[in-house]
Amino acid sequence: MRQKYVQQQTALALLAAAALSGCALGPDFKRPEVPAAAGSSYTATALPAQTASAAGVTGGAAQQFVAGQELPALWWQLFSSPALDELVRAALAGNPSMAAAEASLRQAQESYKAQAGSLNYPSVNGQLGVAREKLAPASAGNGAGVFTLYNASVAVAYTPDVFGASRRTLEGAQAQVDYQRFQVEATYLALSANVVTTAIRSASLQAQLKATQEVQDALAKQLAVIEKQFELGAIPRTTLLSQRNQLAQVRASVPPLEKALAQSRHQLSVLAGRLPGEGGLPEFTLESLTLPQQLPVSLPSALVRQRPDIRASEELLHAASAAIGVATAAQYPQLTLSGSYGSSAQSFGKLFDAETTAWSLASNLTAPIFNGGALSAKKRAAEAAYDGAAAQYRATVLAAFQDVADSLRALDSDAAALKAQAEADALAAEALALATQQYKLGGISYLALLDAQRSYQQAHVALVQAQAARYADTAALFQALGGGWWNRNGGAAAASTVSAAPVYGSSGR
Repeated sequence: MRQKYVQQQTALALLAAAALSGCALGPDFKRPEVPAAAGSSYTATALPAQTASAAGVTGGAAQQFVAGQELPALWWQLFSSPALDELVRAALAGNPSMAAAEASLRQAQESYKAQAGSLNYPSVNGQLGVAREKLAPASAGNGAGVFTLYNASVAVAYTPDVFGASRRTLEGAQAQVDYQRFQVEATYLALSANVVTTAIRSASLQAQLKATQEVQDALAKQLAVIEKQFELGAIPRTTLLSQRNQLAQVRASVPPLEKALAQSRHQLSVLAGRLPGEGGLPEFTLESLTLPQQLPVSLPSALVRQRPDIRASEELLHAASAAIGVATAAQYPQLTLSGSYGSSAQSFGKLFDAETTAWSLASNLTAPIFNGGALSAKKRAAEAAYDGAAAQYRATVLAAFQDVADSLRALDSDAAALKAQAEADALAAEALALATQQYKLGGISYLALLDAQRSYQQAHVALVQAQAARYADTAALFQALGGGWWNRNGGAAAASTVSAAPVYGSSGR
């Protein structure tokens, strides 16, 4: 009768736990809404349909903004450079930051499995032991005072998730997995963008160095003519010194460019997961890169689903919401069910004989009565953490929209700047040619020639910088829009779906 009564009580406890298991305390998470002001445009004033163009100049083609067009996953291939494509792929395969991000994702996945195993299923433990004991003579009576005791048992314990603490804990753990997944995508995007922009910077420095050397060669030729004129007494020494000074200044600008170029090459090597001294990197020039003329521009309403940093911030917000549920459930009673079956005998062969076996079934209800306000304080702390995560999410969204707006304006402005700079370079070259001819004929002073040389040098280097800016702006736009990872097989979107449920505070118990 006693055994039957215990079994009935245990069954009733299990039924009660099952009836309550559908209740999960705390707020249900809902994706934050897209900012209302993001429905139409990234910028306060509308952008033109296409940028300005500079005919006959590398990187001077007009670019068209195509609203709503999808960005390809391998966006760097839009620059039509096989060498760049190969280098980006090598970086994604060999850079340690990618390996670290992927390892963090695997760690989060295994941590989730560990928590799910311990929370969703009963714990079952077996125990087998043997002990040699000696009783005090007064306790042993007429029996043997020294004996061997064998014991074996199996214990089962389970804590039903009555108020949803386990579910909220696993919800938070899953959010951490999704956070790490989007961190992998963010690392993927940042790494590929860094390779592209560094390659563009390397190409720009190559072009600046070439332009500076061209100016240096022209000044050296002019210096040779002026030295002959000085030897013949046709010009004063001040003219000779001015030309030498001009050439020395140009020569002084070469080593910093060479240093910056070497450093950009070193950075490319490290980004590819190689030591700087290994070599073997491709050479990049502006002419080897094709400026994309069609610029896919995602709709503003889609940006929050595309930027991996926004998605990662959203998952941190989700985890903070789940933590409120965990803290809320901790304020309610906790039911624990346990049972054991075992045997204890002085002979191993008698283990689990009827007279040596014992079993137990038990249920335990633990309810917090007084804890000095600790549980309430933990809940308030979880709510404050949620508010902080929400603020950080909004900051991430604002920064993302700023990145896109800045990139779009830069594309428009830098295209106009390149057009103007191309005209300035052409005029400076024409003015220098005319000044050189006039100086030979004695029509202008040497100071006027120096001014023409200086103007051409500045205009020529500025033209190269303006050309490189358009390539860099294009890469920056693709990065700001999220890089198209959602169009890649195996991207984070394929494995991450957040359920639509009431937002924090709207239906929490």
